[in-house]
Amino acid sequence: METHRFVVTQPIKRLDRFLAAHLPDHSRSEIQRWIKEGRAWVNARPAKPSQALGPGDEVVLTVPEPPPTTLQPEPIPLTILYEDEDVIAIDKPAGMVVHPAAGHATGTLVHALLYHFPHLEGVGEGGRPGIVHRLDKDTSGILLVARHPRAHRHLQAQFKARTVHKTYLALVHSHISPEQGLIDAAIGRHPRHRQRMAVVPPGQGRPAQTAYQLLDFYGPESLLSVHPRTGRTHQIRVHLASIGHPVVGDLLYGRRDAYGLGRHFLHAHRLRFRRPRDEAEIELVSPLPPELQALLRKIE
Repeated sequence: METHRFVVTQPIKRLDRFLAAHLPDHSRSEIQRWIKEGRAWVNARPAKPSQALGPGDEVVLTVPEPPPTTLQPEPIPLTILYEDEDVIAIDKPAGMVVHPAAGHATGTLVHALLYHFPHLEGVGEGGRPGIVHRLDKDTSGILLVARHPRAHRHLQAQFKARTVHKTYLALVHSHISPEQGLIDAAIGRHPRHRQRMAVVPPGQGRPAQTAYQLLDFYGPESLLSVHPRTGRTHQIRVHLASIGHPVVGDLLYGRRDAYGLGRHFLHAHRLRFRRPRDEAEIELVSPLPPELQALLRKIE
């Protein structure tokens, strides 16, 4: 355990805010949990998160060691697009699950990250070291990973504020019209098929917006540049299917895999974010994978 001691110099309305300001490597929710567990004392007495503080008060907080992970590192190769002391950007291949889930106890991106970057253990939520967003199993492309707790919170805040700009490439069935547009439709669990998401009436799901623009027609299909303005589960796939243009190869929301692709044609192509340490704007690009390029050449 690690013990922190502070002496208050000016009136403070809440203990949890005081500790969050003095311990930037830990989130406020994490600090609130520790206080509720009885790990915080003010003037040698147990405290509450909402307790007010005055000049001269002594605050003591004991920080527990992070729980040991049960995940075993695995020597899975990774393609790294970008790396600094705050962030790692992975070019995730299709077929790789981001973190362990039912039916995917091993072989995930998380297992690979722990092998290549052991220090990520304890960063972020349990079982998801460093992960700040996700991509579906068969979606390829850019995925950001935070290297330490402060970067994790900074990146999460950017995603929550919708200041991370994401561009996907999607090949969809048939010629789309209009050639650009904004799909504004709430997304929630499918009422009958609980493993699927669906467009639902407002109030029954979470707001979701997806902008798209036609890049070119390839044979009978349309290649789109897609910009999700929100980050709901399966959002792009659900929205495009809802307007009659499902993603090619998407067996869950679309049609049979007529081209034998073995995955859906959705790729996280471009991502722009602010670097946590200095707010510098970083833009990353992941080229279209060879199997997707080959399909475009085949049907052009």
